[in-house]
Amino acid sequence: MAVTAIANIVKTSLGPQGLDKMLVDEIGDVTVTNDGATILKQLEVQHPAGKVIVELSQLQDKEVGDGTTSVVILASEFLRRANALIQRGIHPTNIIQGFKMASKEACRYIKDNLCVKVETLGEDALINCAKTSMSSKMIGAESDFFAKLVVDAVKAVGMTNWRGKKRYPIKSINIVKCHGQSSLDSQLIKGYVLRLSRACQQMPTRIENAKIACLDFNLNKFRCTLGVQVLVSKASDLGDIRAKEISILKERVAMIIKAGANVILTSMGIDDLAQKYLVQAGILAVRRVDKGDLRRIAKSTGAKLLTTLANPDGTESYDSEYLGSAKEVYEDTVGDMDYIFVKGFKNEGVCSILIRGANEFMIDEVQRSIHDSICVTKRTLESGYVVPGGGCVEIALNVYLEAYTRTLVRLSYPPV
Repeated sequence: MAVTAIANIVKTSLGPQGLDKMLVDEIGDVTVTNDGATILKQLEVQHPAGKVIVELSQLQDKEVGDGTTSVVILASEFLRRANALIQRGIHPTNIIQGFKMASKEACRYIKDNLCVKVETLGEDALINCAKTSMSSKMIGAESDFFAKLVVDAVKAVGMTNWRGKKRYPIKSINIVKCHGQSSLDSQLIKGYVLRLSRACQQMPTRIENAKIACLDFNLNKFRCTLGVQVLVSKASDLGDIRAKEISILKERVAMIIKAGANVILTSMGIDDLAQKYLVQAGILAVRRVDKGDLRRIAKSTGAKLLTTLANPDGTESYDSEYLGSAKEVYEDTVGDMDYIFVKGFKNEGVCSILIRGANEFMIDEVQRSIHDSICVTKRTLESGYVVPGGGCVEIALNVYLEAYTRTLVRLSYPPV
């Protein structure tokens, strides 16, 4: 079966030592990894059952983070055993019912007998969970350093929802990659890091007590939208049109400056004319900020992300209540690139991990390993329980389910 072949590919690719493998796609892009989900993503599977297994690994990587290889091998074994049962004349409905019954009993047994509360174990249990996730990865030898970094990052983004339960949104952890130095030079930053630089080199490099304006529109000279026609009767009117375009931009920039903003972050462009006004006002502006980053910064600083300055009555305005606040915003050089650092948020709950490494392949693998470990730590903190490792749970379930089957009504089917 195709699923068995996929399981064998994963086993062969990872190997007992967890060795890294180099994958090259049809256009020549190289991926060096031992992550099961990444390996399966590179495969071109045509068999329907094989596609289900591949999608299962992607779902496991998205929902849980770690355990993608184990899920694929376990699901493949289930399908192999189910195929043997079908060949012996057992109806698929009965097989599915048996799987569900075993799953229900296994979950109940784990919860009643094998779970241990994290509160009784302390922070060392979280660090060990993170290290366990990294043990089969390329950074396994450096797991002590990265495990502490991951646990601190997950705890930094903790929040309490409206039900009073503690939640850890891992999307609030911003992972930034930078070439150069050793992976042990990676660091956790209590703030947000943007892989961008100032819009103009004449702008200040550091702003204390920053008032941040988050914008989702251009700061360029005004242009009429599509479908709008302007009829010009004489050549002198062209100069008036250009002057009006410039005046509209100047008024928009003046509104933001008057509101008290000294840092401007926009997801679109800032042209040279707008940069001139911003430099004169001593404002640090950053353009082409990713919208996801802009939303997180707006949420953490208390700013309001605006898509336009227009009011319902047709006028334009910008109030000081739209501004967010941070202790400092500055530009610093890390490696060969300039980065924008935003620290001291009004609302805590966001942090950044700056990953260092020798090359792009190394950094990408470190990022995948850290992502898996972050997901494991998040699940551990939210559930509040851990189970013994080293295959203890699997062996205990094998013994229990073997005994549980003897309590059921024996059927006349031959043994598998």
